[in-house]
Amino acid sequence: MHYGAHMDQNTAAMASAIGDRVRRERQSRRWTLDQLAEAAGVSRRMLVKVEHGAANPSVGTLLRLSDALGVGLPALIEPARAKPVEVTRSGDGAELWSGEAGGRGVLVAGTERPDVVELWEWTLGPGDRHASPPHTAGTKELLQVHQGTITVEIDDQLLTLGAGDALAFPGDVAHAYANPKKRGAKFSLAVFQPGVGSKSHSEGLDG
Repeated sequence: MHYGAHMDQNTAAMASAIGDRVRRERQSRRWTLDQLAEAAGVSRRMLVKVEHGAANPSVGTLLRLSDALGVGLPALIEPARAKPVEVTRSGDGAELWSGEAGGRGVLVAGTERPDVVELWEWTLGPGDRHASPPHTAGTKELLQVHQGTITVEIDDQLLTLGAGDALAFPGDVAHAYANPKKRGAKFSLAVFQPGVGSKSHSEGLDG
């Protein structure tokens, strides 16, 4: 995730909200900072910054924290839902990644555990690339290109997709999305992560 030296007001508000939720989830489990840092595979220093709203962690760091806490990424980004129907208006999604060429990764909707589904809106500027480490076992991703051309790297495969093309692939292997062209590209991405919060996802401190 790329940011300037100072966070704008919206970014700072989101960082503060994420920090509050991470701290509440950690304290509800009576975990120390060191325990969560070890379970998530992040540094204690980074975790302290996240909990104080003083840093904007990468998508990968947020995924590691949500996996360690067993709550799913949307639970860290969005407030608790009081209603079964949740509307996200255009422009109101949570921007969790920005590229050097103007690309954006925006989480626009998500469900609660145990079977978490994330819906993303992605834009990639010319030359933008976003690499993702493997997600938890069983994760699946669905992608459809709406504009331009993108390449998707899945392990040792390299696939080129144009407008209207769609792809289904396992998200529990290393993968990346890139725009090799001189024009911008847009695509939608759905991520399905089953069994969040189950023993297989949350045994990091107990196993």
